[in-house]
Amino acid sequence: MEQFLGGQLPFFILIFVVMYFFMIRPQMQKAKKEKKFAEDLKKGDRVVTKSGLHGKVFDFSEKNNAIVIETGAGKLTFDKSAISLEMSQKLNAPADVKK
Repeated sequence: MEQFLGGQLPFFILIFVVMYFFMIRPQMQKAKKEKKFAEDLKKGDRVVTKSGLHGKVFDFSEKNNAIVIETGAGKLTFDKSAISLEMSQKLNAPADVKK
C-alpha cells in the first residue's frame, strides 16, 4: 500500500492534470465560444452551417431554438447548434490586401 501511495498515485494525478489541460479544458472553452457566438447572431449576419450551406440570418425562432437562413434556394430553418463558428468567422473575415 505504501508503494502505491509513494510511486503510482502521483503518476495518476499527473496524468489527470495533463488530460485536463490538454483535452478537457480546450473543449469547454470551445463550447463556451460557440454558445456565445450563437447567442450573438443577429439578422443579416452571413453564416455557414456545419454541413457547408452559406446564407444570411433572416429570422429567429426562439420557440424551437432555431434560425431561419435565407439562401439562393430559399429560406431554410436550422438549429442554432448547426451554425459553424470557424467557417462563419472565415466567411466574415476581412480580405487581406496584397500589394
